[in-house]
Amino acid sequence: MTELLAPAGSMEALKAAISNGCDAIYLGMQKFGARAYSSNFDVESLKEAVQYAHLRDVKIYVTMNTIVFENEVEEMKAQMHELNDIGVDGIIVQDLAALDYIVKNFLDMEAHCSTQMGIDDLDGTLLFKELGAKRVVLSREVEIEKVKEIKRAAKMPIEVFVHGALCVSYSGNCLMSGLIGYRSGNRGRCVGSCRKVYELIDQTTGTALGKSYILSTKDLSTIDYINDLKDIDSLKIEGRMKEPAYVANVVSKYRLAIDHKVTEADKENLSKTFNRTFTKGYLFHEDSKDITNISRPNNFGLEIGRISKIVKDMYEITLTRPLNQNDTIRISHENEDVNLTVAKMYGKDGNLINTADDVCYIKLKEKLSRGDSVYKTKDVSYYKALEASLEKEFKRFNLDIRVYAYPDSKLIIDAAGFGFNYLYESEEILSEAINNPTTKEQVVKQFSRLNDTIFELNHVEFEECGVFIPAKLLNAARRDIVQGLYDLKLNSHKKRTKALKAKEKISFAPDKPYLTASVTTKEQYDACVSCGIEEIYFENVVRRNQNDYKEKEGQLLIGGYGGIYHYRKTNPFVADYSLNVVNATSCYELYRLGAKRITLSYELNKRQIEDLIHAYYEENDGYPALEMIVYGRAPLMFTKYCPLKKMDQCGVCRTKRYELKDEHGTFPILSHEDCTTTLLNGKTLNLFDELQSIKGIEAFRLNFTIESKEQVVKTINEALGKLNGGVNKAVFNQDTDTRGHFNKEIL
Repeated sequence: MTELLAPAGSMEALKAAISNGCDAIYLGMQKFGARAYSSNFDVESLKEAVQYAHLRDVKIYVTMNTIVFENEVEEMKAQMHELNDIGVDGIIVQDLAALDYIVKNFLDMEAHCSTQMGIDDLDGTLLFKELGAKRVVLSREVEIEKVKEIKRAAKMPIEVFVHGALCVSYSGNCLMSGLIGYRSGNRGRCVGSCRKVYELIDQTTGTALGKSYILSTKDLSTIDYINDLKDIDSLKIEGRMKEPAYVANVVSKYRLAIDHKVTEADKENLSKTFNRTFTKGYLFHEDSKDITNISRPNNFGLEIGRISKIVKDMYEITLTRPLNQNDTIRISHENEDVNLTVAKMYGKDGNLINTADDVCYIKLKEKLSRGDSVYKTKDVSYYKALEASLEKEFKRFNLDIRVYAYPDSKLIIDAAGFGFNYLYESEEILSEAINNPTTKEQVVKQFSRLNDTIFELNHVEFEECGVFIPAKLLNAARRDIVQGLYDLKLNSHKKRTKALKAKEKISFAPDKPYLTASVTTKEQYDACVSCGIEEIYFENVVRRNQNDYKEKEGQLLIGGYGGIYHYRKTNPFVADYSLNVVNATSCYELYRLGAKRITLSYELNKRQIEDLIHAYYEENDGYPALEMIVYGRAPLMFTKYCPLKKMDQCGVCRTKRYELKDEHGTFPILSHEDCTTTLLNGKTLNLFDELQSIKGIEAFRLNFTIESKEQVVKTINEALGKLNGGVNKAVFNQDTDTRGHFNKEIL
C-alpha cells in the first residue's frame, strides 16, 4: 500500500494529520532537522507523539537532515540513541556521518536518504541501497517515468514529494541563504532568498528587464495524478512550518484521492488554505518556465470575484464564489495588495448581510479600480470545519471479548485487539443473581463505551449463567483491558542495537600544497595549462544532478552520489564541494568508496576545518586528503529552472550575459547547454591572503566561471605568489571580494 506521509511542526499538527488519515508523520527535533524555525519537538513531546501515533498504526520518522559539524557529531549520536529508545521508526538524513551511524548501530530504526542528498537517478539509489539505507527520497526534479524505473530496477522503497512548497534549486545544492545571510539551508535555517524581489539585468547592454519574484516557485499539487503515483511507496506532503488546519486540509484531500473518493470540490478546497498557486511539478512534466509565480511569493488565495462598480463610498464585488462575514480577502490593485477581514458587508438594498453568493458591497478607504481581482485567503466556515477535524479518530480498531462469568468465581475476560490478546481477571468474586442476572446486552452496553479510546466493540461472547456483574466492575474491566492492549501494542516495537565491527583505517601521506582549477570555457582551460596547473577540471566534471553518464577517461571531479557509483570502478575521482562534506566520518566514507581527495564544503570556517582534520587523524592515525576552494564566484544555486526563459529571453544566453540584482548586489547567471542554470555569487571568494595559515589541505582550487583569459592568468600568478610566499602584500579587495565563511560560523 502507498504510504501517505504528512508533516508535523507541532503536536497539534501531528494530531491533525493522523485525524485526517495519514499513514506516517515526519517531524523534527530542536537540532539537526532541516526546519529550525518550526516549533519542533523535544524528548518529552516526541515520546507523546510516538505513543499517540503508534497506537493508531502511524509511523514516525524524525528529520536529522542537516549537515553535521565535527563538534556536533557526539550530540548527533546521543540523539539517535534517544530516538531509538523512544521507538522512532526511521531517521531522514543528509550527512553521510548520520547515515553511517544509523546503519552500523540500529537494527530496527531505518535510515532514509533525504532529498537534500540530491539523489535523482538509479545509480545514486543503488549506492545508498548498498550503504544500508532503507528508503530514498528522490529529488523533486525527477519525472514520474524515471521514478518508476528507479523503483523497479533498484527494488528499494522510494518516496516522492506530492504537495507543498518547492525549492527552485536542487535541494541540498543551494548555498544562497548561507553565503548571503550566514543562515544555511543545509542547516535548516534558510531565509528564503528565492522568495525575494530581483531585477533581471542584461549585462551586455545594461538594460533592466523588470523587477519580479523571478525565483519564487509555485506550490506543488499532484492530486490530479494520484493514479500514476499508486506504485510509489511513500507520497510526501511538505509543510512542517504550516498550521494544523493546513495539514488537516491537505492530508484529508490526498487520503480521499488515494482511496478513490476525491471530488472536484475537494480538489478546489486545497486552495482554501495556504498556496502560491499550483504546479504539477517536474514530476509530471511541467514546463520549467511555468514552475514559478513571479507576481507574489506568499499566500495567493482563491479567486472569488472582481470589483465591478464603485457606488459612492462602497465597492461592488461581483462574486463567482460565496463570501461570508469574517472571511479574509485580498484585493489586487496595480500590483499592490489590499488585505482585510470582511467585518461588514452589504446587500443591494444597503442592509448588512452575513453571506453573499452573487454580489455584495464593502466600504474601504483604500483606492481600488473596476476590474481588480478579489481573492479569499481565509474561509472562516471552512477553517471551522477543519478545526473540528483536528482530533477525531480517523479509524478505530476492533475489540473482541470473550466473557467468563460464573457464580462464586472471578470475572475473567479474554480480550483481543491490535492482534494481541489480553486476559483480565477481577479481584472480587461474582455472586449468583437473585432477581436480575446480567445479560449479554448489558455487557455490550458497558463495553461499547469506547469513545475516549481508539477501539470499537466488535465480537462479544457471553454465556448467561445466572450471575450478577456490577456495572462498575464491567467499566473497570473495560478500562483495564484497553490500557493492557495499549501497553502490549506500544511495547511490541523492537529497539535493537548492533554490535560494532572494527573498521579499517584509511590515511594519506601529507603532500606539499599545490593549485588545481575548475573552468567553464576552453579559453580558461588553455590559460590554466599555460600557467602550469596540472589538475584542471573541465570536460572531466561529473556534476551533481541532471546527468547522463558517458564514458570518460582519466581522473574525474564528481559532485553527486550517482556519479560516484557509476565511475568508482573505472575512474579515479575527486569528490566535489556539492557533497557537502563537513566532518571526518563523511570523509572516511567517501575514501572507502574510492575518492582520491575530497573537496570541503563552502560552509566550513577555519576552526571547523581544523576540527575535521584533527578528528580524522585521531580516528585513522593519519591525515585525510583534502581539497579546498579558495577563489571564485561561489555557485549559490543549481536549478532546472531557467529565469531567462521565464522572461522570454530563451536562447539569448548564447550571445548575452545576464545577472539578477537586489539591494545587496548582483548575481551572475551561468546558463548551461542543457538549459539548467547556476546562479553565482556577485562577490568573489578570495582566500589568497590566508593560504599560508591554512594547514592540512593538499590542493587549493581556483574556480573560474566568467573570468577572461587575462583574468585567469593574473589570478593564478597571484595565487602562486601567495602559496610559495613570494608575494607579501594583501590582495583581498574589500569592494569585490569575500572570505565567505572562513572567519565566520554559519548558523
